[in-house]
Amino acid sequence: MNTNTTPKDFFLHLGATVALYAAVIALINLAFSVINYYLPDQLAGYFYANNVAWPISMLVILVPLLYILEYYIIRDIRKLPGKESIWIRRWRIYLTLFLTGATIVGDLIALINTYLNGEISSRFIYKILAVLVVTGIVFVYYLLTKTQNQPSGAGNSRNQNILAWIGAVVVLITIIAGFMAVGSPTKQRNLRFDSQRVSDLTTIQWQIINYWQQKGRIPSDLFLLEDSINGYIVPTDPQTKKPYEYIPSSLLGMGNSILVGTKNLPPNFSLCATFALATQDDKNRGGGVSYPTMAVDSGYGGFIDGGDNWKHGEGRTCFTRTIDPDKYPVVKK
Repeated sequence: MNTNTTPKDFFLHLGATVALYAAVIALINLAFSVINYYLPDQLAGYFYANNVAWPISMLVILVPLLYILEYYIIRDIRKLPGKESIWIRRWRIYLTLFLTGATIVGDLIALINTYLNGEISSRFIYKILAVLVVTGIVFVYYLLTKTQNQPSGAGNSRNQNILAWIGAVVVLITIIAGFMAVGSPTKQRNLRFDSQRVSDLTTIQWQIINYWQQKGRIPSDLFLLEDSINGYIVPTDPQTKKPYEYIPSSLLGMGNSILVGTKNLPPNFSLCATFALATQDDKNRGGGVSYPTMAVDSGYGGFIDGGDNWKHGEGRTCFTRTIDPDKYPVVKK
């Protein structure tokens, strides 16, 4: 029985197609990021929390949406069996079979190329398995959909239900692994505060060096760095709004006399801040994926800029700096 494609049919299938493809991309992105995190590679870059946060956010919305749309599509087909053969459904099935098959081939080629370029074998194996599991489930599901009305397709609906449940379990397990990698939202917020503290201390450090080069001494107080002309204001702790602790070398057991800049005492100082968490070990836990990554905000959690020079523990941490007069000479007037 021929049945015309209604606007409802068109948008149900279009919405399900978009949700499916976006969810598959997000799931593979998330799986790759989790693998990169738990299997560090010395040739990999840093891990960013957005590598996990974006895919999880997408999956939490898209997967339930996909299952709801599929439910309505199947319900309509049961009411009007002729809708099994409408053009948009046929195109959707064959397009999905083609793309998932091509994805399996393309990702295997990309991963083999990455492996031959020096990526560790464990990452290689687990990424292959991730791609095969995700795309394989989708491929088999739609292959069963294509043949469910044929005599050999008896029992395909039951197999499709099983695959749908397997897919949901795979998504849930991957999301849990992602949460374990990045921690709770509270942890991510604390990491962002710590990242801002490091950024503030870095700015203050260079302002002190500039003060030294201009005046031949380091300031006795951070407020001396403020300049109404260039607009610089000494930052405060982003969470507590308290000023950062500054200790000139002359105050470290030498009373209040400012003796910095002499041959006997090179200019040095300490900057202190109270951090919510210790520096995260995110080096070598990054790495590319075969799909366009959803994580683009490098300032979001999971990575404290500044490298080893600003490593810190939880709580109050001080960083002592010594200015080399040969590297940072005083400007001659």
